[in-house]
Amino acid sequence: MGAAHTPGAVDLAALKERQRLGWESGDYARVGVTLQIMAERLVEAAGVRAGQSILDVACGQGNVAIAGARRFAAATGVDYVPGLLDQGRERAAAEHLEVTFVEGDAERLPCSEAAYDVTLSTVGVMFAPDQERAAAELARVTRPGGTIGLASWTPDGLVGALFRTIGRYAPPPPQVRSPMLWGTPERLRELFGGEVEWVALKTRTFEFCYRSPEHFAEWFLANYGPIHRLAGTLDEATRASFAADLAEVPEKFNAADDGTVLAAGEYLEAIGIRR
Repeated sequence: MGAAHTPGAVDLAALKERQRLGWESGDYARVGVTLQIMAERLVEAAGVRAGQSILDVACGQGNVAIAGARRFAAATGVDYVPGLLDQGRERAAAEHLEVTFVEGDAERLPCSEAAYDVTLSTVGVMFAPDQERAAAELARVTRPGGTIGLASWTPDGLVGALFRTIGRYAPPPPQVRSPMLWGTPERLRELFGGEVEWVALKTRTFEFCYRSPEHFAEWFLANYGPIHRLAGTLDEATRASFAADLAEVPEKFNAADDGTVLAAGEYLEAIGIRR
């Protein structure tokens, strides 16, 4: 594995609990399901085939697990937010798909060593506070010769800009690395060292489509857990300022000229082979 990063005096357990409470607030699944195409692309890029065992880490409402089950893989999703797992079960049942959803932490996966042919995560595992431990877990549960596939937002893309805006109102601990670093090949090589051979690193975009910049802000304030929870701690004037700043985020990426939002969110699609 790559060299360990020491997070100093940060209480990672407390930070993780705050994150979990954030994802539990709002209704993240309403945001998450809009990203389904990213999961379909990742499953295809990873070459998921019928009969393979696949694990969707930090699965949320199950985008990757469901995409894998559609290809008749034996799909499991793991997340530490029970409400999102329940929504994943409802989605799978509605499509008559066999998917197993398990409560668990990306930094301590409830899985045996080398248990999966393919281990995947779409903008999920990147948010684990202890990045080295999360990477070690991805490698641990993937069999030698198996595939690890990740889709992670990039630092300079729309979501990177979104989190910089959040950081102006709730600065993250300085000792904790940005989750957006998972969207860089350099950081992936640091995290996984010689245990994973990255065979495909592709920058892709997801199109954020909203009625207006204000609608973008309103949607994230209402549904995106970390933003929803933060907004609840702000006074009325500061919350209005926060909403205005959120509305500005998609504007520099916006290709629409009719008042709507059609903004490209850049992410890194990474496919590696477990050595």
